[in-house]
Amino acid sequence: MFGALLLADISGYTGFLQGVGEAHQALVLESPEPPPAYSLMSSLIETIMTSVIPPFRLAKLEGDAVFAVAADGQSALRGAALVACLRGCYAAFGAQLATANSMWTCSCDACARIHTLDLKFVLHHGEFITQQIGGQEELLGPAVNVAHRLLKNHALELSAGRPYALITDGALASLDVPTAGMIAATETYDNLPPIAVHVLPLS
Repeated sequence: MFGALLLADISGYTGFLQGVGEAHQALVLESPEPPPAYSLMSSLIETIMTSVIPPFRLAKLEGDAVFAVAADGQSALRGAALVACLRGCYAAFGAQLATANSMWTCSCDACARIHTLDLKFVLHHGEFITQQIGGQEELLGPAVNVAHRLLKNHALELSAGRPYALITDGALASLDVPTAGMIAATETYDNLPPIAVHVLPLS
């Protein structure tokens, strides 16, 4: 089937949790409750999911990323409404992070890095199949691989360090997404032809 493939990835996730784990090792290992930083990450991921599902459906949670899909059809989100969905998700993420930041009690160097967390999107469109692997549904296909490869990109440089949504030109065309305010670019990867993209700054 064909459809939109969306990755919403929390930037700074790995470094933040690693720092918190090292700074609060005893709490992580001995406390019956997870440290506040872990609960924060859960709440941020839930916020992302609530903001994009529906119209997308969850394909998989991938640690610091939500992978969602929307098969082509009459109910598929398109055009300016799709851009509004991404902006709305980013705004909800920012609001949740700001609320957590205002209630944060630990001032250690690791926990103080909460302000480095941010959200980025990759949106691609293409063909994929679903397959049961280990009792779970997995999405497979070249388009799925491309979407994940695109998480490593040059969009942050093009957006002058601002959070962004990277949208492939294939997705722009298939989903009638307007390009106003976007920056055209090309991403290159080993064993793939150049991928034309547009970068939408979100702040």
